[in-house]
Amino acid sequence: MLAFPSKLFSYQAWHQIIGRMPKKEKILLVFFLILGLSSAIFLIFTSCTPRSSRPAFGGIYREGVVGQPAFINPLYAVLNDTDRDIVSLLFSGLMKYDQDGNIIPDLAQEYTISDNGKVYEFTLRDNIFWHDHQPLTADDIIFTIKTIQNPACQSPLRASWFNIQTEKLSDKKVRFILSQPYPNFLETATTKIIPQHIWEKTPARSLALATSSLYSIIGSGPFQFDRIESSNGQVKALHLKANSDYYFSGKPYLSRFSFYFFPSTETLIQAAQLGRIDGFVLNPSSTFENQREFVLYKLDIPQYFAVFFNPDQAHLLAQTSIRKALNYGINRQEIIDQIFHGQAKIVDSPLLSDFYHGFSPSPSSYDYNPSKAQEILDNLGFVKTEDSDFRIKTVMQESSPVFQSDLRKESRGEEVKELQKCLAQFPDIYTSGKVTGYFGSETKEAVILFQEKYREDILKPWGFTDGTGLVSQTTRKKLNEICASPKPAQVSLLEFTITTVDQPQLKAVADLLQKQWQAIGVKVNIEVKPTSVLESTIINPRDYQALLFGETLAMKPDPFPFWHSSKRMSPGLNLALYNNPEIDNLLEETRQSADANTISKNYQEFQDILLDDAPAVFLYRPLYLYYLSSKIKINYPPTKVSDPSQRFAETENWYIKTK
Repeated sequence: MLAFPSKLFSYQAWHQIIGRMPKKEKILLVFFLILGLSSAIFLIFTSCTPRSSRPAFGGIYREGVVGQPAFINPLYAVLNDTDRDIVSLLFSGLMKYDQDGNIIPDLAQEYTISDNGKVYEFTLRDNIFWHDHQPLTADDIIFTIKTIQNPACQSPLRASWFNIQTEKLSDKKVRFILSQPYPNFLETATTKIIPQHIWEKTPARSLALATSSLYSIIGSGPFQFDRIESSNGQVKALHLKANSDYYFSGKPYLSRFSFYFFPSTETLIQAAQLGRIDGFVLNPSSTFENQREFVLYKLDIPQYFAVFFNPDQAHLLAQTSIRKALNYGINRQEIIDQIFHGQAKIVDSPLLSDFYHGFSPSPSSYDYNPSKAQEILDNLGFVKTEDSDFRIKTVMQESSPVFQSDLRKESRGEEVKELQKCLAQFPDIYTSGKVTGYFGSETKEAVILFQEKYREDILKPWGFTDGTGLVSQTTRKKLNEICASPKPAQVSLLEFTITTVDQPQLKAVADLLQKQWQAIGVKVNIEVKPTSVLESTIINPRDYQALLFGETLAMKPDPFPFWHSSKRMSPGLNLALYNNPEIDNLLEETRQSADANTISKNYQEFQDILLDDAPAVFLYRPLYLYYLSSKIKINYPPTKVSDPSQRFAETENWYIKTK
């Protein structure tokens, strides 16, 4: 071990050394001492302070989906959740939703509203391009809307754009002219735009069939189509890549956004547990033991499910009292607990409290009250029989009169035959009992005896004591009373059919509704239809007695399209075929008003009148459960979305890597 003399570090030693140094070296020594001290302080400070990181480009996100894509086209994607998810990343609209559910400009740089809310003008941003690098212009906007409006296209969006005029003002400016003010038109303007140069040569009637072509998947959104994996006719995965020319906020942080498709919820959950996917949606009716790697987001959606009655197809449902009894016979909480494991909210009005503000719940809402439901049905004459669990109503029918003409001697015909048959029932009156169809002396004598037998009813009203032999008013009445064949009683079974989508959750709800209504004596049949045909063969022609279905509203919901009488037929959305002039006036006035107090007052009145008419049974709205890997960073996770696909709002800002 080396030893150093202690005097080397004494004050005197240092003083002697520094004293012999030239002045220039002394200055350098002081400089380096100060620099070293500053560095030491900086190192101590930075070691005690948390370091921040910034998003970095790169990383792959994998979304798990149950089902298959069908129409990767904005004009038809509304029919399929999977299609809407993919379309939301590939395509853009004039307006868009931000992560808070606010409507902000997207393709549009700015917009103006004039003519009391009937004219909207949008100016496009500079340098917007499709994924194939073609410029996006006002021509694409006009083409998209006119295609939607074309009946041959059969787009489910047609109702939203019905009777709206479009005008091109320049390559960067378009105008929309509404027939009447519509405060929520900016939400309509979130409709995704398709490229004219891709679709203009495709006939409108063939658009739906052409959407399966991969060459048509050209959009302007934050991600663009890359490739697809399929096997045995089934799509296994669809891969998107970042759009490096994205106009809105630049290139997304994620380099790829992939969708993996699974045949069942069970296989989806298994993939999540094995770490093969980074995010997925789960129905509240399913269960998932939340792994630490996932964060659960519970999103509110302005959507509700109800049973809509069609009085044109089921006359029993045209009676308000029966519809009220059906409302009282439903236990909504049981539906939520059994089918959704508590992950849903009761709905007893088309005005959802989380999205509509400024009014009170209606006092006429229907709490579960089976006793009251049965009392209403009893009062209507629908009763249970000993050999059935279902209620019937028996109505006695009046017999049709056999004798309608005056008959006298020498009359002939079928009525005379019926007269002779009737008289033949009395051997002491018409001894021969002949049925000839000719009113002779023998028949006349029998009529006289019949009149005198029932003197009080036939002769006395005329002041006669002896029979006349003339079959006239009072004689005909008595003959019809005695001889007309009684009609069988009319028996009405309290029965109707619910039609719904071939989807496990809705089928489970239909089964539980059937059970609850059977408890009050109502027979309910269930008819299940695949999604692919429900719109065209059931909903559009209104071919159902009762429809178990969901309605998705906007972030600023407007009940007009769903309850105004002008929307009873396709492409309208009034699924209950509801018709009330008072409601129509309220909805029209509300659409044209910008005063918050007037809108709130009108909606309150609308709600009270509608619920008293009971055109539907409002049931529930499920929470939207979205599981997302903890490695995915979102600055502002959403809490409310207008549509499930809106959970991807601002995905260009999602990131995995940091620097």
